Amino acid sequence: MARLELFDMSKLKSHKGLLKRIRVTAKGKVKVRRAFGGHLRSHKSGKLMRSYSEPNYVGKADIKRIGAMLKLRVKPSK
Repeated sequence: MARLELFDMSKLKSHKGLLKRIRVTAKGKVKVRRAFGGHLRSHKSGKLMRSYSEPNYVGKADIKRIGAMLKLRVKPSK
């Protein structure tokens, strides 16, 4: 019986680096942080900096790749 355990199928693992950078919402959308807002802010307007804090979702172009990395079914944003 112990021999059969050696041939169990391996587990599907999510991409750990991606998991640290995203959130999957209850509806299955993928929420991400906007780029370019982390540093070098002095020349950027307040309006632009506020726009970086708004929620941003992964679009149609990247959703298939993100889903494969997460081993989940995810939806693109509208």
